[in-house]
Amino acid sequence: MTAVRQLTYQSPGQAPVETMSFATLRRLDRGAIQRGDFHVLAVVRRGRGKVSIDFSDHQLAARSVVWIQPGVVHRWDDLGDLAGALVLFTPTVPVTPGSREIATDPGISACWTAADSAWPMITAALEHLRLEADAAPTARTGELPGLLLSALLLRLDPPVYSGRTGNDVFRRFRDAVEKDFAEHHDIAHYGRVLGYSPRTLSRNVRAATGRTAKNYLCERIVLEAKRLMAHDGLSPARCGQRLGFSDAANFSAFFLRETGVRPGAWQSANLAGRL
Repeated sequence: MTAVRQLTYQSPGQAPVETMSFATLRRLDRGAIQRGDFHVLAVVRRGRGKVSIDFSDHQLAARSVVWIQPGVVHRWDDLGDLAGALVLFTPTVPVTPGSREIATDPGISACWTAADSAWPMITAALEHLRLEADAAPTARTGELPGLLLSALLLRLDPPVYSGRTGNDVFRRFRDAVEKDFAEHHDIAHYGRVLGYSPRTLSRNVRAATGRTAKNYLCERIVLEAKRLMAHDGLSPARCGQRLGFSDAANFSAFFLRETGVRPGAWQSANLAGRL
């Protein structure tokens, strides 16, 4: 099993926002699989490279934006000649309602290409944040990094695979799934908890994501199973137990149905260090 390096936020002076260049990341990075308790936001100005995030590979080029949320396993596979800036920040830093909503949305896309029209405003917001983050704070200026980070997040306006749609039913379902997926695999449970019929849940989840409520729940369970088997080294039987399956056979059948491969075979292919 390839060990996952656990990272804890430690910036100079424990400032809640830190910026660094890709040149600095190249000096520090050892190609390890890692998981942090903070956000990593990377904006590529030029060059090419690759990052792996939760079992997906992403090719990076000019105007690529990478957002790695706390707890997400990742590895910088190829930093190449990437140039740009990275922003490291703790979850409590965004200060506006809109930026907080963005930062706490688990459906944020991990990587996307910023639009040409938005790029000048993104780079201006990023440069202003970099200057303030590097400056010595005073009693009056100490809150500026949080405000400038919020401005940057709002300018980035990241795409989401789970739909930032104003759909309150979906948001409540998503949050309930994050809380209960390891114990409850039936949509009826979430309907009872939230006070909606399964049909209402599925209609709203489909409107927000294009998937049924059951598909959304199953995808979340599969992702956690992959994390547990690839990064925590749990056997398929132990993984199924951790995720609330009654026995190993039921978990194996579920994983095979959802992925097309049995969990033991998937684990063997992914313990070699591939994310």
